[in-house]
Amino acid sequence: MGSSLSNLNDGNGLAMGPSLGDIPESCVACVFMYLTPPEICNLARLNRSFRGAASSDSVWEKKLPPNYQDLLDLLPPERYHSLSKKDIFAVLSRPIPFDDDNKELWIDRVTGRVCMAISARGMAITGIEDRRYWNWIPTEESRFHVVAYLQQIWWFEVDGTVRFHLPPGIYSLSFRIHLGRFTKRLGRRVCHFEHTHGWDLKPVRFSLSTSDGQEASCEYYLEDVESEEQHKRGCWIVYRVGEFVVTGSEPSTEIQWSMKQIDCTHSKGGLCVDSVFINPIGDVKEHKKKAFVKEA
Repeated sequence: MGSSLSNLNDGNGLAMGPSLGDIPESCVACVFMYLTPPEICNLARLNRSFRGAASSDSVWEKKLPPNYQDLLDLLPPERYHSLSKKDIFAVLSRPIPFDDDNKELWIDRVTGRVCMAISARGMAITGIEDRRYWNWIPTEESRFHVVAYLQQIWWFEVDGTVRFHLPPGIYSLSFRIHLGRFTKRLGRRVCHFEHTHGWDLKPVRFSLSTSDGQEASCEYYLEDVESEEQHKRGCWIVYRVGEFVVTGSEPSTEIQWSMKQIDCTHSKGGLCVDSVFINPIGDVKEHKKKAFVKEA
């Protein structure tokens, strides 16, 4: 047992044969190409050879999205000038605000794929200027530290758009919303539902479209009294709108989305709108493979 464990070090102990430290750094780097960034960082602690391979630009170049320079362009040059590819990955894995800090981009720390979030302040909300209908509530429960709270309205509509050079892949778009208003009292989270009404009468329609003609839509009852889904109240719920495919970073992709309930036969209220998320869920090869299977 002790002899086996000694083979994991650099060979400074009493190991009687080749150890992991004897593997050429270039060979270790080739293996790292197939591992995730967290796995690479964990293995870097084994020995000097692994540590050197884990800092190789050739390894981290493969972990970055193909158009990572588009993300870097959102930052001041001094933030990334002269950084190694590993350090660039670390910088891009943290949220990068743009568009007056109402939108954020970052890369997933495991997959290296591009993710995006858009604040309610970065969307067009009907009646948002009228405090009889909407209010902005500061909160730590949002990554943007503020949410839009609807007290009551007849025409409910939230629209948004974003254009960016997304790398090839399959993406999903989702809304994050909350029934009821929440506050903190004596350190405890308290929800209020005095304004919450109207969401069980008609469904809310969600839709998305892209600049290359892709479309998706769905409908949800935000509150369904008959099915007793009262767990929706007081919780953040993510409503998935649909998927779209990006086949190339050029030209840039424009995504538009909306959430509306414009039946003016009844009012609705008591809803917090936090943000929209655009997340990668697969690559184009998977999409083409599924399409081929369907055709077959």
